[in-house]
Amino acid sequence: MKSAFGQQTTKVKQLADLIGQDISLGKYKSNHALPSINQLSAHYKVSRDTVFKAFADLKKRGIIDSTPGKGYFVANAQKKILLLLDEYSPFKDVLYNNFVKRLSKHYKVDLWFHQYNEQLFNRIIRESLGSYNYYVVMNFDNEKFSPTLYKIDNSKLLLLDFGKFDKKNISYICQDFDDSFYSALNQLKTHFVKYKKICLLFPDSIRHPKSCCEGMEQLVASFGLNYEIIKRIESGCLCKGDVYIAFRQIDIVSIIKESRSLGMECGKDFGLIAYNETPAYEVIDKGITSLSIDWEKMAQLASDFILFNKPIHTYLPTEIKLRGSL
Repeated sequence: MKSAFGQQTTKVKQLADLIGQDISLGKYKSNHALPSINQLSAHYKVSRDTVFKAFADLKKRGIIDSTPGKGYFVANAQKKILLLLDEYSPFKDVLYNNFVKRLSKHYKVDLWFHQYNEQLFNRIIRESLGSYNYYVVMNFDNEKFSPTLYKIDNSKLLLLDFGKFDKKNISYICQDFDDSFYSALNQLKTHFVKYKKICLLFPDSIRHPKSCCEGMEQLVASFGLNYEIIKRIESGCLCKGDVYIAFRQIDIVSIIKESRSLGMECGKDFGLIAYNETPAYEVIDKGITSLSIDWEKMAQLASDFILFNKPIHTYLPTEIKLRGSL
């Protein structure tokens, strides 16, 4: 099928991308000859010079090579992966870096963020259909599944993180924002009894699943403690004897700054727990206690899905990193 060329970039770049896409999807195998310049010129209705320059582009990228008298052949048939995450955060760095590190040079990872925007999410998926060997996707909502994902072959799709919906036969590596979260908190019961009240920082704008709040009140009541949901940190709102649970790193920073302005010591005058581990929590004050899945483990399992064509259906447990803040 002949492809129409748009105006967004040069014909040379578009043709090189088309040929590169065919290589990554297996149409042309490693060390196999490519169609001749004349054949591609006739097929795509472009000049021989355009094909020659497209080949030069692909050769520069290391995707193809040439032998005098024998033409061009595939040198490196890279497989392409779409990694679509929700938004940037430090622990996504851990996920991304470990994911890419475990894949060989034969895999090219394109990283995108959908910012929890359903329209943007669906547009990225629609425009990427057929262009990638694998799709590793964080959904835009924990409760709602996008029908656009049904257009992707199940064997090529892996869902990450969110997933409190019917995932049918699609592979997934998710975290449990409810039972596993409560179980981790319950393991900290002996630490909580030192405090008067548990305060959950949960701003209206937060993207964390609201379902995690539903069982918190009953769990805290079983500790014999008071419980409060706080929408935002304001000057003077930090109270001695309370313990705070924060889901966003920006709220952790606000609490630490507020405590220092009040002359309060984290882990002594008040307690603090962060959700989702980041390297910074090891070195802030005496260390910030965190509840988190193992993001390196998620990266390892996600790369195994690709490297070994290995379907997976699992929820990762919430783990505790106990430090001086509690």
